[in-house]
Amino acid sequence: MAFSDRELLARLIECEAGGEGENGMKAVAGVVMNRVEAAGGEYARVGQGSIRKIILQPGQFVCASDMVRGVYNPQNIYNMRPTEVHYEIADWAIAGNRLGEVGEALWFFNPYAPDCRPNFPSAVGEFRARIGDHCFYTPTPAYFET
Repeated sequence: MAFSDRELLARLIECEAGGEGENGMKAVAGVVMNRVEAAGGEYARVGQGSIRKIILQPGQFVCASDMVRGVYNPQNIYNMRPTEVHYEIADWAIAGNRLGEVGEALWFFNPYAPDCRPNFPSAVGEFRARIGDHCFYTPTPAYFET
């Protein structure tokens, strides 16, 4: 894939949070960059400081998969057409900016419910904030043992 890191991040922002408003998109971009900059745990080992490796890590972002459960996923980063706002938010996050509500969150997901669960994906992440439809989770000390 010939996309630059900036292009991949803009496409992921559009795909994962395009309908979540500016703060929702900034929050998702912040999670990606927090993973890129992780000081330990799985994301430090797998990502090695690479936006591309973090975004394309298998099983992490539905939008980075063209197939989901054996079925074609039309809403994927390859089909996105980012606009200027997506690039601006990608640049904002790459420059080190984060939303205070998200802090050092490493995970987000849409629970399709009114409440966020207290931990995600297990005891390695604890609830931090809800922005739009997404719940955001920061690492616990257990994450750094992964």
